[in-house]
Amino acid sequence: MPIEVDLSGRVALVTGGSRGLGRADALTLARAGADVVVADLLVESELSDETDRYGALATVARRQGLVHTEETVRDIEGMGRRALAVRCDVTSRDDVEAAVARTVGELGSLDILVNNAGTLDHVAQFHEQSPELWERDLRVNLTGAFNCAQAAWPHMKQRGWGRIVNMASVAGTLGGFGQASYSTTKSGILGLTKTLAMEGGRHGITCNAIVPGVIGTEAFHMANAAMNERIVRRTALRRPGEPQEIANAVAFLCSDLASYITGIELNVSGGVELFVF
Repeated sequence: MPIEVDLSGRVALVTGGSRGLGRADALTLARAGADVVVADLLVESELSDETDRYGALATVARRQGLVHTEETVRDIEGMGRRALAVRCDVTSRDDVEAAVARTVGELGSLDILVNNAGTLDHVAQFHEQSPELWERDLRVNLTGAFNCAQAAWPHMKQRGWGRIVNMASVAGTLGGFGQASYSTTKSGILGLTKTLAMEGGRHGITCNAIVPGVIGTEAFHMANAAMNERIVRRTALRRPGEPQEIANAVAFLCSDLASYITGIELNVSGGVELFVF
């Protein structure tokens, strides 16, 4: 008998779903049968110069046409699934609660939450880290996941079933040179994950963290090529990962195949955390 990831009848909310890992996650969950809400700070029909205030990556995404929130929804609908595009700033409780309310109101439930939204553009050695960007990264990467999980929690608890997948990083397990704020927030995600796993277990809610290594997203290709190559050389598999390889793990953890897995930090990293020479 074939073993398949089957998410038929489930409703998922994916934050940061416009591109990169989030877009791959949303499409993969839909292929497995889920209806999907694609939530992102950037939505094609709502872009303007004002969008640039959200940071360098937002500016580049807008200017280079790397915003695919509504396109992702059309792709999902083309699979015969239901989908919604929702503009959502995860640092805003009002935005998050509105996104969750719309998910439940229009699609009927909220079974799966993928906390993928994050910032990755604050790169400087510790003594030069910006206090303002430090605070922003905490709000987006850590408090944003808290906000979304807390808003989804009562709906999952009421149904006695839920899956939360938080996107961490090897920067959170290994540290990251020039990434004090990013590393700190991703380490914090691991603590949040384990706590939600403990508290959610009695309600049928699992919570796990994916720990990606170097993945070939748009952000990776915008980074310094020499630095990228240096990191790839210390990866056991000697290549960057693909967004689909992260999405495969996310879909598994959201399925009944992973019903007895909770509180883990799953490295999908090509072995970058190993001692390689």
